[in-house]
Formats: sequence, C-alpha cells, structure tokens
Amino acid sequence: MDKIVFTKNEISNLEYSLQREVLRANISNAYSCTTLPSCNTRKYHGLLIVPQPKVDNQNHVLLSSLDETIIQNNQAFHLALHRYKDGVYNPKGHKYLESYELGLLPTHTYKVGNTILLKQMLFQEKQDRLLIKYTLQSADEDVVLELMPLLAFRQIHRLSVANDTADTSYENTSQGIKFRMYQNYTPLYIQFSKKVEYQHLPYWYYNFEYIREQERGYDYLEDLLSPGKFTTTLRPGESLYVSCGVEEANPFLLSRDFVKETRFRFPIESMEDILRRAARMFFAQKGTKVDVVAGFPWFGRWGRDTFISLPGLCMAIGDWRMFRMAIDSELEDFQNGFFPNIGSGSQSAYNSVDAPLWFFWCIQQYAYANNAREQVWTLYKDVMKQILDTFSEGTNNVRMDSNFLLWQSQEGAALTWMDAIIDGEPVTRRNGYAVELNALWFNAVMFYRELATLACQDGETARWDEFAAEFPEHFKQTFWSKEKGYLADCVYGMKKDFSVRCNMIFAVSMPYTCLSLKIRQLIVEKVKQELLTPYGLRTLSPTSADYHPQYRGSQPERDRAYHNGTVWAWLIGAFAEAYLNVYGSNAVNYVEHLYRQFGNILTDYCVGSIAEVFDGNPPYTPGGSISQAWSVAEVCRMKYLIDKYKKAKEDKE
Repeated sequence: MDKIVFTKNEISNLEYSLQREVLRANISNAYSCTTLPSCNTRKYHGLLIVPQPKVDNQNHVLLSSLDETIIQNNQAFHLALHRYKDGVYNPKGHKYLESYELGLLPTHTYKVGNTILLKQMLFQEKQDRLLIKYTLQSADEDVVLELMPLLAFRQIHRLSVANDTADTSYENTSQGIKFRMYQNYTPLYIQFSKKVEYQHLPYWYYNFEYIREQERGYDYLEDLLSPGKFTTTLRPGESLYVSCGVEEANPFLLSRDFVKETRFRFPIESMEDILRRAARMFFAQKGTKVDVVAGFPWFGRWGRDTFISLPGLCMAIGDWRMFRMAIDSELEDFQNGFFPNIGSGSQSAYNSVDAPLWFFWCIQQYAYANNAREQVWTLYKDVMKQILDTFSEGTNNVRMDSNFLLWQSQEGAALTWMDAIIDGEPVTRRNGYAVELNALWFNAVMFYRELATLACQDGETARWDEFAAEFPEHFKQTFWSKEKGYLADCVYGMKKDFSVRCNMIFAVSMPYTCLSLKIRQLIVEKVKQELLTPYGLRTLSPTSADYHPQYRGSQPERDRAYHNGTVWAWLIGAFAEAYLNVYGSNAVNYVEHLYRQFGNILTDYCVGSIAEVFDGNPPYTPGGSISQAWSVAEVCRMKYLIDKYKKAKEDKE
C-alpha cells in the first residue's frame, strides 16, 4: 500500500468526503480533527484541541478552524467549507480542492485557475502546537493569502454560544497575535514566519451545523468567534509557516521546527505503516505517567481498554517502554484488587470486574513477547496475589464459588464489557457466571501458577492445585451444551442463556484454556458461521430475535444495538488467536486474509485508523469512536500472531 490519495472527484462529493475524517494527535493527548474537505461535522472537531489544566483538565477546542482565502486580480476565492443551519454550505471551498494526500505529511492541494496552493499540517509531538505550511507552488503572479481564525474555547462535549462575556481583545506577540476568550484558559498564539497584517474585526458567526451530532441525537448548532483576519502576500514558490499553539513560539525558527518535526514522521509504504502511525496516537504522556486513550475523539483512559490495547499497540510501535509506564499509571489507582473502569484519582469508577483479569492477560502477553516471565513476577506478583485473593474471598459484586467459577452481579449495573445501560437497567443482562469472565479467570490463575512455579514459590503454586484440577470440569458442565455445540453466554441459577454471542471465543483464545480440542473447534466454527464479519465479530447472532443490524440513531437506540449485533473490531484478535490455536500453522493464510481485509477500510471513516464498531449487516458501516485503541491494537496483534506462526512453520520445515 502506497500513500493514501483522495481525488478531486472524491472530495467534491460531500456525501463521500464528509464521511471521512482526519486525525492528528500528540503525546500529550492534544489533537486536531476534521473531515477531508476541512468542514467540521462534530463538536469534537477542531484544528487545536488541547487539555486545559486550570479549567477541568479535559480537552477543549480552542481553534475551530482557520479559513483561507486567495485574492488575485481583486477577486476573492474562499477555500474554506462550512455547513450552517438547515444544510446551507458557505463558503464552498471544496470545489478548489484538487486532492488530499496522506503520505509523509498530510497535504491539501488547492487549485484556482493557474494558481496552486499546498497546505501541509503537522501536529507537534512534544508541544501542543499545530504547524501549517502554505506553499504557493505555482501562480502567474503574486497572490494575497488571507487567514481568518474561528475560535471556540470550550470543552469538547459542549458547544459554544455567542455571548457578551467572551473576551474579544487581543495582544500582540512576535509576528502574531494571542487570544484568550475566557479566564483560566491557556492563551492561543497564532504566529507567522513572516510579518503579516492583522485587522481586528471581532464578529460572531452563528449556527454552524454539526451533522454527526444531529444524527446522534445531541445538540448540534454552534456559534464561533472570528477575532479578525491576517493578510500577507506570497510569491510563486514561497512558503508561509503558521504556528497555532498554547505557548509563544519563535517565528524565525518555524521553518526549522517544521523540518525538524518532519524527521519524526515516516512515509507510508504498507498497511503496517498506517497502523503504526495510528497506534502511536493513543499514548498520552505527562512526565513519567502514560495513559492509553481509549478512542478519539471523545474517550479518555479506560482500565479495561488499556489492558486489552497495550500489547498490540506496543507490538505495532516497537516500543515496550510505554507498556511499563502505562501499567504503572494504572497501578496508581489500583485499590482493593480492582482497577478503575474509567477515570483516575478521586474520579475513579470501580465498576468493572473484568479489568483486573485483563491485567493478567496483558502482562502475560508482555512476558511471552519479551521472554520476561521472571521480570513480570518480580514487578507484579503482589498485585496479582491481591487480585486473586479479592476474587477468591469474594466481595459484594464478585466471588469465587465452591465450584471455583467466578460469579458476579450488581443490581442496576453491568459489570462486564457489555455495559450499556438505559434508564438504570443493563441492556444485556449477564448476572451470574459470564463465560468470558471465567475464561479470563482460569487463564489468570494458571498464569500465576506458572510464574510461581518458575520462581520456586511452591506454596503459591500448591494453593491453586485443586482449582487447576477441578475448574475445567465445572466450566464444561456449566457452559457447554453437547446438543447445541457451543457455550452458554451466561448462567444464572438454573437459567442458561444460549444466545450466540462473541464472548465464548475467549474460552478458546486464552493462552490457558480448559476445553478439549474438539470442543474448541466446534466453538470456533460456530463463531465463524454466525458472528464473523470482515471487520470483527458480531455481538449477537443474526438468528436472534434481539439482533440489531445497525448502530445508529439516538443514544438509547445505539445502546440497544451496542452489544446486540453490532460488530466490534477488537474481537477479531481473539478470533484470530483462537483459530490459530485450533488449526495451527495451517490456518495462517486464512488469518492473514482476515488481517488484510482491514486494509480496505483504512481510507474510510477515520483515514488511517480503525473505528470502534461496525454495523452487523453489509456494507458494515463504521460507527462509534472514529479511531479506537483496542480496534487498532488487536488488528496489529493479528500481524504479530501471523508472523509468529509463519516463523514456527519455517523453523519446523
């Protein structure tokens, strides 16, 4: 796969181009996000979106857009594109867009007559600053370039409304201006590599329409403030560098900064390059603390997502140092055997019973990939022991029963990953014995025994001997149906829910499984037959009366579909591993085919990344978060598994 290029015909078709979003994020969790033709369709879109520690430490949109206008022969050509209330587009600058290219750098090419203007954007890796390079590639004469910023200064989940309290003043800075609409915000600096003329004309623009929010049933109209306009003249062949950031830059070094930042980028020559670039954006670092952003543009750190995502993300970027730092960050909020599902510190919510079990799987992946079992035991033995003690002794919400199976329940709550709730009631009721929780539980205990044995901790090993001997039969008796040929999803008392769901795949994909090869084969084939799609696994079989084929509409409508048919991309990793576990190296070509199918969607939805979910029915329309950590991670881990099995086959031959 070469660089990604979108043509004039594709971009000018707004039904096509507005469905495709572009994202750039840096190591501090600041980002820039919009659509291919630079028309914002979400409240989460903007050119500069950065954390605001003095407000609420959440991400805020400071600079919504920077509208370009070319003036030649006293005629203005507006390159921007905005959608206003009732679907009115003005201006319609997308008609001048010749192409959008995602190669070493994202590049917009505008053509007005014989004038060709290139716009290249870089989000700096270690500073909350967007660098834009405008190059007048060709023109019959000098061209006037006019730039008009549109400011929001609001939290990403909210919308800006015109008001009299906004500070519309400005301050001069070196070859630029700084703005701060409200107190406690970091100022926005807009600076240039050459002197420009600034005309201060504060004016509110009303009723920008964000169609994606409208589709999702949220407020969707916003007012934005334009403080004024910047004007300069470009000669043919000349470049102008613009810095948009929260700290003052040295304008005389902008060209150098742009070139220096470019050196940290790598060209796109393969699907793996695209995924590696996407994987890097999920790491947010502040000092020695590293969080994994669950998904852009609205998710923060989630414990479960972090543990599922970390192995694949680190495999993709080839940097396991981030793994240790992210685990240490999670451990800061570890309490009483649990990790927070969301939040940190005083904002932590400990409502996930599977996050601690995914922690075991996560460090297990690290140990196996890096031959670091002794290191893992040294670093995490106390945490592992506390989790096992908590679960085996029991809490109000989770306990190990006399049959060694893990039981969980809480009124009005959903404690597994299928956690959608409407009006205080879980959409998918899974109280009791959940199949994937027990698959994870068995794997966790057996991995702990493996490490304890290696460390010659005979007492810790012996403590779980009875569990190891008895659990497999109890698991089989509880979940397996010989008649049906697959596992129950959950069991509560005498009631067994045999809805065909994706969760059974983890009983086959885990490094430690308690099922026979024949049973594992039947499970894999059942999942393949009813749940597998090109972009992940359905959460419920289409044969079910509760099946929801589409993920769209209001939040309640989406929540009903979320785990009742919607396809989740991250589940493809477990299916691939299960398939390889059952069929060995003979399955490599098939799994590689599944992996390569994801290359077909890397130019959809979020260009260069993978969505959170997809519709259950063709054409498998993407939805949810435009770039999801565990989606990217598990597809990347598929490649690791493929290479691992290929090498084993070659060594055997």
